[in-house]
Amino acid sequence: MIYSRDTNSHVILTIDLEDWFHLLNNSRTLDPKNWGGFESRFDNNVERLLKVIDHHGVKATFFVLGWIADRYPEIIKKIASAGHQIGSHSYHHQLVFNQTPYDFEKDLVRSIAALENVSGQRVECYRAPGFSITEKCTWAFEILAKNGIRIDSSIFPARRSHGGFASSKIYEPGIIRTKFGDIYELPISAVRSFGASIIFSGGGYFRLLPWALINYLISSQSYTMTYFHPRDFDPDQPRISLPPLTKFKSYVGLVKSLNKFDLLLKHYDVVTCDAFEWTSKYSDNIWEI
Repeated sequence: MIYSRDTNSHVILTIDLEDWFHLLNNSRTLDPKNWGGFESRFDNNVERLLKVIDHHGVKATFFVLGWIADRYPEIIKKIASAGHQIGSHSYHHQLVFNQTPYDFEKDLVRSIAALENVSGQRVECYRAPGFSITEKCTWAFEILAKNGIRIDSSIFPARRSHGGFASSKIYEPGIIRTKFGDIYELPISAVRSFGASIIFSGGGYFRLLPWALINYLISSQSYTMTYFHPRDFDPDQPRISLPPLTKFKSYVGLVKSLNKFDLLLKHYDVVTCDAFEWTSKYSDNIWEI
């Protein structure tokens, strides 16, 4: 079958680069002190993902943990040298709303230093662990701007276990104004239906939904922000104790997810965060923090 890529929809390809045990709903996996006791599947999982991305000749934004960069510098160098964008996913993968502004900035600065040292790129993109910047900690945007972050993708316009902007009207790209300068916000994609937000373009949502529905939802949007993790394509990863709903979302659809990812890259002309085309439609969306 011959596929022609859809160049009308703006699809941004992003990967949250972490290991399978960087889960936020378990006290053991949340605590960095315990991470050394888990089997690492990072090398093979990243290689599997890069193989598909390289096959299609596309570029992605990799939101990388500083902790990962310090332990796998050669992998991060390989990703950066291949022309992919390197962004920060924090250093220790902690929920923003559980941190003080001081601790958040300390972690951010450490992650940027680690990533820039390894990749040779200037780090200007950020995504919060678990999309955990909420309405109660919008101070984080000022700290991001203060430390040179100009593009953020932390807003999740729906309720979720790690926060989210449940009442947010930020469903498409826009500019967040802070006293340290503007941040270009690229939120997670959501389809509004009967007053609810339907997420479809990453993580467990992507793994759960059939490709036909995902394809329809993407093609009906002018903007789609994707988000994937190496563990989203690893059906053999270890299982840990999680709340029932979280466990379902964490492990559903692992067997077929790589095929759906391959279809996404066949059908759509994806871009990185910094290659996203800002039109006047999006530049007119301005939010004061």
